[in-house]
Amino acid sequence: MQVSKEEILHIADLAELELEENEIENYIVNLQDILNFANIVNNAPVEGVNITIGASESKNVFRKDEKKVFDNIEGLLQNAPEQDRHMFKIPKVLN
Repeated sequence: MQVSKEEILHIADLAELELEENEIENYIVNLQDILNFANIVNNAPVEGVNITIGASESKNVFRKDEKKVFDNIEGLLQNAPEQDRHMFKIPKVLN
C-alpha cells in the first residue's frame, strides 16, 4: 500500500494538524515505513509458535494471605490530621 499526499493531508486534517508543504514528503516516507513494518509483522510465519501473553511463563503466582500485627499504631496515627478510636478520621465521602 502506497501512501498518497491526499491521505497525509486527510489524516492531518482529522488530527487538526497544520502541515507545511515541505513537511508532507517527510510524513509520507515515515508513514510508509510504519505501514511496511506492520505488513512484515502481519506476514511473519507463526506456524508452530506457542501462544504467549507475556515475557514470563509463570502463571497465577500468588502469595499466601497472612495476618500481621502492626506494632506501632501510635506512630502511624501521628500522621493523621484527625483520629477517632485509634483510626484515621476522614471527611464523609458518601451520603
